[in-house]
Amino acid sequence: MTEQEAIRYIENYGWSTTRLGLERTKELLKGFGDPQKKLKFVHVAGSNGKGSTCAMLDQILRDAGYRTGLYISPYIQVFNERIRVNGENIGGEDLARITEKARSIADGMEDHPSQFELVTAIAMQYYYEQNCDIVVLEVGMGGALDSTNAIDAPEAAVITNIGLEHTEYLGNTLAEIAETKSGIIKTGCSAVCYDGAPEVTEVVKRVCAERGVPLTCVDFSALTLLSTGLEGQRFLWKGSEYHLSLLGAHQLHNAAVVLETVAALRQRGWEIPESAVGSGLAGTEWPARFEILAKEPLFILDGGHNPQCAEALAKSAADLLPGQKVVFLLGVLADKDYDKIIDLVAPLAEKFVCLTPVSDRALTGEKLAEHLTERGLAAEAAADIPAGIRAALSAGQTLSCPVICFGSLYLAGAVRTDFAGVYRKWLRKEKIRAREALNYELREEKSRQISANLLASPEFRRAKTIMVYRGVKGEVRLDALIGAPEAEDKRFCYPLCISKTEMIALVPGGEDGWRPGAFGIPEPVRELAEEVPPEEIDLVVCPLTGFDEACRRLGMGGGFYDRYLPKCVNAGIVAVAFECQKAKEVPTEAWDKPVDAVFTEDAVYRR
Repeated sequence: MTEQEAIRYIENYGWSTTRLGLERTKELLKGFGDPQKKLKFVHVAGSNGKGSTCAMLDQILRDAGYRTGLYISPYIQVFNERIRVNGENIGGEDLARITEKARSIADGMEDHPSQFELVTAIAMQYYYEQNCDIVVLEVGMGGALDSTNAIDAPEAAVITNIGLEHTEYLGNTLAEIAETKSGIIKTGCSAVCYDGAPEVTEVVKRVCAERGVPLTCVDFSALTLLSTGLEGQRFLWKGSEYHLSLLGAHQLHNAAVVLETVAALRQRGWEIPESAVGSGLAGTEWPARFEILAKEPLFILDGGHNPQCAEALAKSAADLLPGQKVVFLLGVLADKDYDKIIDLVAPLAEKFVCLTPVSDRALTGEKLAEHLTERGLAAEAAADIPAGIRAALSAGQTLSCPVICFGSLYLAGAVRTDFAGVYRKWLRKEKIRAREALNYELREEKSRQISANLLASPEFRRAKTIMVYRGVKGEVRLDALIGAPEAEDKRFCYPLCISKTEMIALVPGGEDGWRPGAFGIPEPVRELAEEVPPEEIDLVVCPLTGFDEACRRLGMGGGFYDRYLPKCVNAGIVAVAFECQKAKEVPTEAWDKPVDAVFTEDAVYRR
């Protein structure tokens, strides 16, 4: 069985209203030797905030030195995210091997386990094999009859914020849903409860009293916000100050639940130093939870997909982006209360770009755009995810608005997967457009100033062999550099692309040693030139389409410099650009080599 075969096998078994119960999960786990009985857990149930709460607890426990398992659902980008050990997704080989064992057990059962039951059992076996000290276990749905509740009493049972959800399975009132979710509370554990709706808290208190479980209801009056911004939040909790990387007022409440859970674990003998709590909260990363994907324009991704999430998102946007209108990149499922979702965010909306989530339950982007237009809101539909990202970015840039993408976890995963590649191409085009908007005279004047800044630099003065380029339309021209008196004792070489992937450096054979190349770029005639080994080059001056103050660069798109620069082992690497090509932040890939400095007409930026 391969990894993909394993995933296909698991996903072949769906869920139905008749499948509630723990019998199948327990039978499946028994076939594995009951690995869950050899593990310790923090069990987390609730309607909203479960995932963020689990992520914070996992990071704190890891920073405290424990080997942790983390079980979450659903995943955002890849299936393997659901099962993690010490922050790493389960590997494909392990997933395939354990799934093969699960299949041998499950296919022999009279009542075949569902998808979630299969994943739960596979996860338990993996955590046992990986010698996890403790597993942070997120409930899939409900609590009492959820597959994860096949465990014995956890170290702590945590109930996060509860709202009306899955009423066909869990109950029609908050009290009924709370009763179901309180099923994770077992004699022998400690319990922590988000102090929300009174009817929810009363149910949790009663269940804990009946089972003799010590309960902490989180008192949010002990929470004081000190500062908040896109870089994170600082807050006081019972006299101690913390920095939280996750954004939104609701995340402060989740953090308070986490802090009380840490206190409960400490009372049970777990050694969790305060330094681990601080670093864990500051270092928690949780994708698609008001996550900043880009800063120009500001692009925020959120997995919110119901009215409660939309309400929290709208509040976060109002707090963090005061007075600003928003371009929403939106995709929803047809069976969600999307009119209520729209009601909550419409006051913030400048425009909607509509997408179709990857789900057979999706409302098409065309129908959503039509519905929004009928409600008097500006909306357009995009053909696919990349087109939607581009349209939202362009609208955000044109309208000077941040972009917020939300509406479906299916959408969030697809957008997060495609975003980096789409954004790099989009940003490259924007910066090319900015430099080409300069008229000829202004470009020449700025090029002379850039050359002067480079001539005065220590990098240029100490170099003997310098690789430069001959510019085309829009690029910085280096004629004033090459022809300057300070350059008379320098050896200049120039790039030549000799294949679709390979570039070399040549000293041309005089003015006759040039010919027009691809895209109108003058290139040396190889037969008339001297080739310079890359290790002989002291300084590379490269073009770019965009850069930021940290000297991360956007290349020209072909990747020739990206492949060539690592060969220049003895060279300083600098770039030249116009100030209008500066970005707030340039996204990087593994192969990107940042330059040592970027020279513009106004400044020199150094790493």
